[in-house]
Amino acid sequence: MHNKQFVVIGLGIFGSSMARTLQALGNDVLAIDKKESLVQEIADEVTQAVVLDATDENALRSIGIDNFDVAIITIGEDIQSSIMVTILVKELGVKYIIAKAKNDLHGKVLRKIGVDRVVLPEKEMAIRVAHNLVSSNILDYIEFSSDYTIMEIEVPNKWIGKLIKDLRIRTKYGINVIAIKRNEKVIISPLGEEVLLKNDIIIAIIQSEDLDKIEKLISK
Repeated sequence: MHNKQFVVIGLGIFGSSMARTLQALGNDVLAIDKKESLVQEIADEVTQAVVLDATDENALRSIGIDNFDVAIITIGEDIQSSIMVTILVKELGVKYIIAKAKNDLHGKVLRKIGVDRVVLPEKEMAIRVAHNLVSSNILDYIEFSSDYTIMEIEVPNKWIGKLIKDLRIRTKYGINVIAIKRNEKVIISPLGEEVLLKNDIIIAIIQSEDLDKIEKLISK
């Protein structure tokens, strides 16, 4: 799989956090904001950072916006700009658009104009969304409260052939295994004696504060 090319438009807390995480995961990231100070702040941490007004269609054309796989529009406060930029980016041919919404109504409007994924974020959420976009090992996650997440994880290579109890998954990573999907079979509440096999999928409950440990484990 080629490294994905992401363009992040709007470098507030969410946008800059998103851009840094995507870059750290080995992708090409172009970060854009019309505020020079925000662009300078992130310049060393992403592939390219540009001072640009994204509501200007010609400016967007000039950076070859249509070459990007994913556009992440994180202009949350100024709803009008957010909508305008979204329409332009869509018209200029970016295939997948994620946009940050200020509230549910803003989110509804964004969906109507063709945003693929609307996020009502916090900083942690930005980091998680970035990992979710990039890591093919995390197959799915459901945040069912602010403290807990249910996640499906492909068994990391270094766990294959090992007993669950020997891996000390819960103590090391905070992963509580609730089931293992193995081909067509689902093993509910697997015992510590269960050996993990290639292509197993672990279904686990994870405390949100342990997510970073899991990202590190999976991106290795």
